[in-house]
Amino acid sequence: QKVKDSMRVLLPVLLNKSHDSYDKIRAILLYIFSTNGTTQENLEKLIQNVHIETDSDMIRNWKYLDVPVISSCAVQQHKYPRRDRSSEETFQLSRWTPVIKDVMEDAIENKLDSKDWPYSSRCPPTWNGSGAV
Repeated sequence: QKVKDSMRVLLPVLLNKSHDSYDKIRAILLYIFSTNGTTQENLEKLIQNVHIETDSDMIRNWKYLDVPVISSCAVQQHKYPRRDRSSEETFQLSRWTPVIKDVMEDAIENKLDSKDWPYSSRCPPTWNGSGAV
């Protein structure tokens, strides 16, 4: 069941003195992941109220893994277009397909945008399509 007001559920956990700071960081990260990012002001308030200023880099560094920690209208989020895999056969334990599979398939088929992927090599003009270059 989807949580309607996640902040209402999160605050008692964060303000509880019996939880250590790493558990509070995990709770904040779960909140950020579930809401697909938060505002800069909201993140600052959470960090200050929970008193985890020294460990706040554990939260902020997720941006280097393309996790939208800060989301606002001014911040442009890069989202790789996903392929429709609804017709593919799946196993019960592997229903989710990672983005890297789409990226690698596009690299093999030479469909990567050079603006988003500047370091991917373009196929030579005499390429016959026999394999990845």
